[in-house]
Amino acid sequence: MSAPSATPPAPNESRLAFVMRALKYRNYRLFFGGQIVSLVGNWMTSIATSWLVYRLTKSAWMLGIIGFSGQIPAFVLAPFAGIFVDRVNKHRLLVLTQSLAMLQSFSLAAMTLSGHATIAGLIALNFIDGVITAFDMPLRQSFLVEMIEKKEDLGNAIALNSSMVNAARLIGPSIGGFVIAAAGEGWCFFLDGLSFIGVIVALLLMKVRPVPDRKRHPGGPLAEMREGWDYAVGSIPIRRIILLLALVSLVGVPYTVLIPLYAGKILNGGPHTLGLLMTAIGTGALAAAIWLASRKSVLGLGRVIPLSAAAFGLGLIAFAFSTTLWVSVPLLLITGAGFMTQIASSNTLVQTVVDDDKRGRVMSFFMMAFLGTAPFGSLLAGSLADRFGAPRTLAVGGVCCILGAAWFARGLEELREAVRPIYRRMGILPQLTAAVETTGRLTFETHD
Repeated sequence: MSAPSATPPAPNESRLAFVMRALKYRNYRLFFGGQIVSLVGNWMTSIATSWLVYRLTKSAWMLGIIGFSGQIPAFVLAPFAGIFVDRVNKHRLLVLTQSLAMLQSFSLAAMTLSGHATIAGLIALNFIDGVITAFDMPLRQSFLVEMIEKKEDLGNAIALNSSMVNAARLIGPSIGGFVIAAAGEGWCFFLDGLSFIGVIVALLLMKVRPVPDRKRHPGGPLAEMREGWDYAVGSIPIRRIILLLALVSLVGVPYTVLIPLYAGKILNGGPHTLGLLMTAIGTGALAAAIWLASRKSVLGLGRVIPLSAAAFGLGLIAFAFSTTLWVSVPLLLITGAGFMTQIASSNTLVQTVVDDDKRGRVMSFFMMAFLGTAPFGSLLAGSLADRFGAPRTLAVGGVCCILGAAWFARGLEELREAVRPIYRRMGILPQLTAAVETTGRLTFETHD
């Protein structure tokens, strides 16, 4: 198993070319181009759904319910999806999941444009989207490895993926806000459906090398799931990364569910204000992703993870008590940058150390921690906001994120000890190997 190593730009290579180096692979270029179009549509649907629910109900609790319905399938189905992803042709399955997602968006558009939008209908269609996402997310993460021929470029590809997601988050809500104001939420859903055509065409144009089928576990699917679980729990870095991500996703990330409430009640705005707030989150996240793409190596990411989680928590606490738009926007830049840095760094570190034959299952647990805990957080945030107010709810979530970051930071040395032999074996720390051979002592430099 090979993995990313420090690869500084060549003397005749521009800094931009170095940052974008994963785009030299044809399949990844197609994937990148198709996905960014589709993701813009996804973010338009996200803001349109939130505003539609808020317009229909004016309820923080109902915003939480809608968030729960779209996210709970990831919690229930992710482990089974990981087994499935490890067994099948990922390219063909991606075409299927993207096609189903397109049909779901058109169904949402038809319901809304016909004037029959109801909370029950939104819950049902969001639940269907969650089922598709439960398979699609670990599938895309695992397929990424197959598109990148040289594993030293894997970390850059993951960071570029994050840049793509957040460039879409930057553009999508802004467009969505204007479309909602001009024509209504239904047209956001329709444009989202059209956007899937780009990614489906890109997938069909790829030239994918056949991957040998993995042998099925003799004990069946449950034994296979248990094997992946035992592997993830037994790995110190994977276990600690997933636990921190689950905590932050449970108590911190649901702040996005309450953004429409802030835009409408606290900041006295409308869909344009909501779009601006979501754009601020995306801007911060995009800046963080570009910074990660420019890093030379995975070395030092263990230290970045708790720092970014703490920054996210601090930004959340400050935003919770802001009552003016010009203060709220820069604070959301910080929260967006903090969380994106945490999740992208965590993703890169996990993808670096995981065994290839368990990648799908481990990434399904990763997605379960990221997306699977969020529905419970959405319900909790909606309930607490109705009872105690949104500011107090967000502030408590921010404090919990900071405490989680402190716990992770205390175990950094243990994490490094676990990662060192993996990095030596993979050639990421050749200087460490040489030092051991020369002195018989183990040393480790944590800086890039």
